Amino acid sequence: MMTNSLQKHAIIGMGKTGISIAHFLLQKNIPCEAFDEKLDTLPDGLNIPLHSGVLSSETLQTFDYIWVSPGIHWANPTLKEVRDAGIPMQGDLGLFLEHCNTPLIAITGTNGKTTTTQTIQTLLETLPGGCDTGGNIGTPMLDLIGHDRLPNRIALELSSFQLERCNYIRPGWAALLNIQPDHADMHDDEEAYLEAKLRLFAHQTTGDTAMLPTGDSWDALSEQLSERGVLVHRFGQLAEDHPAIETLAAGIVSNDKHHTLFWHQDGHRQSLNCQRIPTRGLHQHINLAVAAQAAADFGVSNLVVREAISSFRGLPHRLRLIGNVAGHDWFDDSKATNPAAAQAALSSFDQSIWICGGLRKGLDLMPLANTVSKHVSHAIVIGKEKGAYIQLLQKAGISYTVGGTVERAVAMAATHASNLPVLLSPAAASQDQFSNYAERGHAFANAIQHLEKQV
Repeated sequence: MMTNSLQKHAIIGMGKTGISIAHFLLQKNIPCEAFDEKLDTLPDGLNIPLHSGVLSSETLQTFDYIWVSPGIHWANPTLKEVRDAGIPMQGDLGLFLEHCNTPLIAITGTNGKTTTTQTIQTLLETLPGGCDTGGNIGTPMLDLIGHDRLPNRIALELSSFQLERCNYIRPGWAALLNIQPDHADMHDDEEAYLEAKLRLFAHQTTGDTAMLPTGDSWDALSEQLSERGVLVHRFGQLAEDHPAIETLAAGIVSNDKHHTLFWHQDGHRQSLNCQRIPTRGLHQHINLAVAAQAAADFGVSNLVVREAISSFRGLPHRLRLIGNVAGHDWFDDSKATNPAAAQAALSSFDQSIWICGGLRKGLDLMPLANTVSKHVSHAIVIGKEKGAYIQLLQKAGISYTVGGTVERAVAMAATHASNLPVLLSPAAASQDQFSNYAERGHAFANAIQHLEKQV
């Protein structure tokens, strides 16, 4: 697909990504029109036609190309009808790749994408020319190339939504962190979700690098990529006496006494005791190991990698310590929007007071039961879908109260007789009460700040 000014383009969904697509097309003198079922007006300075209300297949079929924002369901019947009619349709990733030949580092997975991508960017920033980052986090990817100078390197965090609506991608360095149930409300099934993630590797070949988790379920993909000439790194957490430990490029090696983060550089294993890493949680440490391997592959010095990892304090809303107030340590893990993410956070504590709940996204909570039973002393339920979380806690045999809001949950947790840490790790999306997980995390921090003034 090659865009030009003689074509007519439609943009579906005018959130942050849709606006960036519009600005990019206009910079290229390509006419475009906006479609959004909810908006009545566009931001100031964006002077293009806006079609509000329900999408019309007949109208959309009058366009040469259609760009769909990640928040719009790819299986929308109208969009499917338009695709079936032969109208080219992609997301912003397709447009980005058409106009950018910068070396690309791509990260996907259910959990840990942002921590890994941001850490890679921080490490590669030390190289000449640095590294820009965007995609599913921070800066929309088209904003990275919407000017004369292209960056020397780009690290993209890519969601399943962005990958499923991209016709062709071949990153020079790519990592799949994990696959866990998520976004059941936006994909037909788990197989479709997995298929979207694996598109990241579909066109890699000789000269490219792929980083895959350890485990039998990824062996076939590893072998396929190797046969195509791709350099495959495996990573994960294994016991130090596990026979497969020598096959891993990076990860965590564990024994009864401690855990050690490792990666390979210049043919040698580099190690760092996890106790020297300020941020909490082995799941976060594994993400750091992947980032360390990426940095090593790109030639960042061992000293820089070691210093960066040993000083990493975590990103906002990802198991981050807010402070000690009213006798409790308070941890903000608002980014845990699915059960697997919450399970990793809960496992980082012997016992905790757990604040959970929100928009469940149709995900099954019951796989959390054993972890909750082992690591939760008391739970406080917030959000719209309280029933499913109450059923989980009853199955796990854990006492609970219903807080409803973050503010009430913080007040309730502060009165708990123990001095246990309080963990906001909702295992749910936030849009039932907030615009996004960050707003929920800010509400949590503000409530703790208010509490501090009262004690």
